[in-house]
Amino acid sequence: MRQQLEDFLRYLRVEKGHSENTLVAYRNDLGQFIGALEARVPPPASWGEVNKDVIVGYLAQLRERGYASSTIARKVAALKSFCHFLLTEGAVREDPTTTLDSPKVKKRLPRTLTNDDVERLLAAPAREVGPKAQRDLALLELLYATGMRVTELVTLRVDDVNLVAGIARVRHGKGDKERIIPIHDRAIAALRDYIERGRPSLVKTGEDKGALFLNHRGQQLTRQGTWLIIKEYAQMAGIQAVVTPHMLRHSFATHMLESQKATLADVQHFLGHANISTTQIYTQVTSEHKRRVYDEAHPRAREPEPENPVL
Repeated sequence: MRQQLEDFLRYLRVEKGHSENTLVAYRNDLGQFIGALEARVPPPASWGEVNKDVIVGYLAQLRERGYASSTIARKVAALKSFCHFLLTEGAVREDPTTTLDSPKVKKRLPRTLTNDDVERLLAAPAREVGPKAQRDLALLELLYATGMRVTELVTLRVDDVNLVAGIARVRHGKGDKERIIPIHDRAIAALRDYIERGRPSLVKTGEDKGALFLNHRGQQLTRQGTWLIIKEYAQMAGIQAVVTPHMLRHSFATHMLESQKATLADVQHFLGHANISTTQIYTQVTSEHKRRVYDEAHPRAREPEPENPVL
């Protein structure tokens, strides 16, 4: 049964062009389900023996173990895709997930930083000196200036940024799609300083593979390394929230729309969203932010009218 999973992952990689991160998520979710099937007594001999009742029972176990509705919904989506693949490949006669409902998930607004928090975060590397500080400033500035995903950021090569034209080329976006994103002057200055003075100090002799952001060993910076860098400077900046690369992505989109520096279609392109409906959630964030600002400036607007006003 695990061979069919490998066939499915190969199909997603070759035919659908899914990223490695997406493939890892599918492998984890479907691998967990297969593990549950193998633990049954007796275990099913083939996928043809896995019916809707088996899947419903598995999902019930996940709920009992405290899995969030959003996580279960993701696992249901993975199962639906996989079972549809099995049907098209002739591995099953019927798709057991055809009438399977996904749990309703309340869509949460993206968590963002305030403009002041972003400024404090970007100022934090300036307290340090040396190539690491130059790299970190360039990294933070570029991440916030473009809204890139962290995987897109760490896979950038030096020749993917054109400082004269003021653009960054994302060659390996989601679905392996390429896009061009403009960079503002402050990020360009930080990148120029890093590329000309900081990065050469991080390169190890004969080992320069062209990656833009390098770690202390001269190798391409990892996603995990980027997370740690952001966490370090968020603490230095005194930001109470847990700051992640994706929070900077959300902040970029929200602030661009709030300041009217870009249209919704522009932000869709910058973020690499296939559908503009995905980008529209940031309009809700900006509306919520404006409401909070108004409420803070007009506290009496929230006070209820007395039940028996004195006339």
